[in-house]
Amino acid sequence: MVQTIRIEAEAREQAGKGAARATRRQGLVPAVIYGAKLEATLVALDPRDVMKELQKGGWQSHLYEVAVKGGGTERTLMRDVQFHPLTDRPIHVDFQRIAPGARIRVKVAVGFLNEETSPGLKEGGVLNVVRRELEVLADPDAVPERFEIDLAEAAIGDSLRWSSVVNNFGTRPVIVDRNFVVCTIAPPTVDEEVAPVVVAAPEVPVKGKGGKPAAAGKAAAAPAAAAAKPPTKKK
Repeated sequence: MVQTIRIEAEAREQAGKGAARATRRQGLVPAVIYGAKLEATLVALDPRDVMKELQKGGWQSHLYEVAVKGGGTERTLMRDVQFHPLTDRPIHVDFQRIAPGARIRVKVAVGFLNEETSPGLKEGGVLNVVRRELEVLADPDAVPERFEIDLAEAAIGDSLRWSSVVNNFGTRPVIVDRNFVVCTIAPPTVDEEVAPVVVAAPEVPVKGKGGKPAAAGKAAAAPAAAAAKPPTKKK
């Protein structure tokens, strides 16, 4: 199951763009904790802590305990991160507070088992992944690290769906109106051989007197006539 990660934070007293800029000038990242029908909590984070979580990947499905200095601890999900348009550094973070007993909406990565023994892949088929993450409603204490789909019997042309997930860990998919496709085994791509096109070389006309093209017959007959003419006798 997913682990809970602790992040240290400092309390902020004022909201607004001016207060957020002042927080950034102090070398911190402004953040807000909202939800569960409670008043929003304004905090400031160490940018190194934020970047560490972003570089891990899958941060949208991790649980975070935000420990506010001089205050309490909030159990949250990191919902959104805003970045500077030039430096790509985080400039604001949104956390959603988790209400007791409530399910949370998270995205969970998908992994694939037995790719090396899949009949379809062994025959040259291609694994076409339609959804690399599945969005589900889950118990905060039972969020899976990833879902798995077994390809051991998958043949070319097969579509593997939500029902193919090996263990859903008690989660419910957000998409409820259909048994949606997660991946397919597509036929191998065949490159068609194209016959080479032979382009004939253009005929070069033979030029006669004055630069005008000579008739093909005359041009060809001239050397033959010259060869047939007897030599002139000297008197």
